Amino acid sequence: MQEGFVPWPDEFAAQYRTAGMWRDRSLLDFVREPLKEDPKAPVMVADERSWTRDELWEVVRRRAEGLRRVGLGVDDRVVLQLPNSSDFVLTFLAMIWAGVTPVLALPGHRRAELRHVARTAGARGICVSSAPASDVDFVELARQVSADVESLDLVIVDGQRVDDAVLDDIPSDECRDPHVPEPTDIALFLLSGGTTGLPKLIARTHTDYTYNIEESSRVSDLGEHSRYLVALPAGHNFPLGCPGLLGTIANGGVVIMSPSPSVKSVFPVAKKYEPTITAVVPAVAISWMDEADRSALASLEVLQVGGARLNPEVAKDVGSRLGCTLQQVFGMAEGLLNYTRLDDSEDVIIHTQGRKISELDEIRIVSEDGEPVAVGEVGELLTRGPYTIRGYFSAPDHNERSFTADGFYRTGDLVRADAQGNLVVEGRSKDHINRGGEKISAEEIENYVLAHPAVINTAAIGIPDQTLGARICVIAELSDELSLDELREHFSQSGVATFKFPEFLEVVDALPLTNVGKVDKALLRETYSVKGQ
Repeated sequence: MQEGFVPWPDEFAAQYRTAGMWRDRSLLDFVREPLKEDPKAPVMVADERSWTRDELWEVVRRRAEGLRRVGLGVDDRVVLQLPNSSDFVLTFLAMIWAGVTPVLALPGHRRAELRHVARTAGARGICVSSAPASDVDFVELARQVSADVESLDLVIVDGQRVDDAVLDDIPSDECRDPHVPEPTDIALFLLSGGTTGLPKLIARTHTDYTYNIEESSRVSDLGEHSRYLVALPAGHNFPLGCPGLLGTIANGGVVIMSPSPSVKSVFPVAKKYEPTITAVVPAVAISWMDEADRSALASLEVLQVGGARLNPEVAKDVGSRLGCTLQQVFGMAEGLLNYTRLDDSEDVIIHTQGRKISELDEIRIVSEDGEPVAVGEVGELLTRGPYTIRGYFSAPDHNERSFTADGFYRTGDLVRADAQGNLVVEGRSKDHINRGGEKISAEEIENYVLAHPAVINTAAIGIPDQTLGARICVIAELSDELSLDELREHFSQSGVATFKFPEFLEVVDALPLTNVGKVDKALLRETYSVKGQ
């Protein structure tokens, strides 16, 4: 067992195996199954190129051998920060082939997050894109992180190059077979939304993540007929394995990669390659629905929406404006997934976030004192099950707060359930800001603001926004003048992900306090809620 990993207790593991949920196969074996049936069938469209199954897997095996030859071995960890592209898919699969464990960062992460993640994982390498973003050169960023983290000695560019070595330049007859892991070995690391600060590592095993994908595929009717559009960043759990690009490959469908979820990126790709299913956050769904000419999405049959609660007023218009079935998804990278079913009533699809996908998903909805609430009443959601982790990786202090003594994960989500088990998300018990599906710790924002010499005290809140769900507003007591632009530049210099930058700055003489001396965030939210309107 790898140090830092919290396993499922033996009695639960046995129960999941007996129920047929955990099977003795690797994630790689699972996604390779269609290759045996028809090697020449299409499997991916990316970077204006189409790939057949045998073409994709030939590059994967050569790239995997290249990873081995530059010194990466079984259980070595590599931070993977690539945009939506063929290289993301090929490199992820090559790592799994070689027994290397990908740590899935997002394009928006910067030096602070990457340094923390790489140190926690004990990463040997970091894989980035040679294409710069508007605010960063990713190769230079990777070199900075490599200098910060003692264990990190490899910078891989585009999944293909380490210095002058081209990883794919390996003769086919010199490539070794895939590594054969134990089913309960760690297959990949996802990252938490950082609701209590910097991201925490979520270790997903071969057997639990395969089951995650299988059940998500079942309730989404994903199969060989499916053409799945990857619009959200592929390193997110949602487009990766719920059922995502991995589910599409495993079920014999075709993955279509879009560089971003913007109308400008998605619509031309969709018009040309005709996707049937995709996953987005509410802000993206709204932007697509608001576009005058939506004919590019005519092939779309299922629109999955998750990451934040979809307003019922928006939900009811999805079918008429996009001509597809809405599937609401409420879940977390830590495990539990809830979906509305494609044949649910209109009321369930519009007004709930769905129900659990596994009969062995255990759900408790509890009051502040930990007692179960009645059906229909709001409480905090606790869960455990065959694909929900029992603890964050190498984070014992967080685990004491985030998991109960009997292994239930405290999600921090406030929900209520109807008689059929459908959940309605009512908010969060943790102090966070859900901006466009990115769950951002208010405390983390406040710590960066307080590091500015002009700031005496501060509070960060989310203020309602019709498109993103919330925007970041900082309320601050100052010792000197400070503009919003100057504060955002301070965040940039601190190496913070751009989606965490403050969007509003309010200067006050003193922050309001509750009767126990804490900052009165409820009053601040009430006071400044109109700013986003």
